[in-house]
Amino acid sequence: MNKMKPNLYTIFEYLAIAFGAAIMAIGIGIFLVDAKVVPGGVSGLSMSVHYLTGLPVGLMIWVLNIPLYIWGVKELGKEFGVRTFFGFSLNSFFIDFFRGDIPGFSFIRLQDTSTIKDLQQNDFMFLILIGAALLGLGLGIIFKFKGTTAGSDIVAAIMQKRFGTKPGMAIMITDFFVILLAGFIIDFKDLAGDRSAVTLTFYALFLLFISSRLVDVIIDGFDYARSVNIISDKNEEIAQAIMDDLSRGATAIKARGLYRNIDREMLTTVVTLKELSKLLSIIKKVDPKAFVTVSNVHEVMGEGFRRRI
Repeated sequence: MNKMKPNLYTIFEYLAIAFGAAIMAIGIGIFLVDAKVVPGGVSGLSMSVHYLTGLPVGLMIWVLNIPLYIWGVKELGKEFGVRTFFGFSLNSFFIDFFRGDIPGFSFIRLQDTSTIKDLQQNDFMFLILIGAALLGLGLGIIFKFKGTTAGSDIVAAIMQKRFGTKPGMAIMITDFFVILLAGFIIDFKDLAGDRSAVTLTFYALFLLFISSRLVDVIIDGFDYARSVNIISDKNEEIAQAIMDDLSRGATAIKARGLYRNIDREMLTTVVTLKELSKLLSIIKKVDPKAFVTVSNVHEVMGEGFRRRI
């Protein structure tokens, strides 16, 4: 993907943002709105307004996002502003489109399908899990390609820029208080139905945790490799076995052991998850007393490993 021409890759990024916005919209509009489990942020506030007034959720998201959008442009630049406007406008459109709230498309109403109704009545937890997964997946894709859907995403992006905070964690912090507020509104207006407002608030916090973790997974990638550091008196034998049996490279780093106060070499190598157990077996066979540390690796660039998008 990194070999694409700049203009083509930019088009690809915008298409990816649109795809993420559509997935996120399905999670919110189809699985969460009628369940009254709010995802926090502007979406949660817009859902609360929808419960009180009946105004379309997507329209309210778009209106409430304008002030945050202006702030985001000032803090993060014009390019961010274009992508953000594109992201939250499409997300707002798709929510109302899939819910049939756009004039001329009232026949769609995916939330009224038998599958969704059955989940609401018979498997509410699974309904929320699907909504959380779609929300986190869509938002993660949007962040991955340098966009946002405004709302608390803008706060998260600014925190990531200034403090290096992971977006998922930043969203969790900012949305926590919005969820509590929405819970009070649902309880005050007696909108909870068969479930209590407290129960729905706990569902919302669970939703927040799952979707936030998925955002970070999409951005960082699944842990598909491990970095292994090896300290042994038989480094040469272990290194040769790594190259011969695993067809992997290894690097010898000069180090000094403070406990024994001697100079020695530390081997470091990167292997896939499938190769890790074989490597540990090799080390144990060559030197059962070797000191080994294993670390997660999210991204590897170089021969023998595929590049993530």
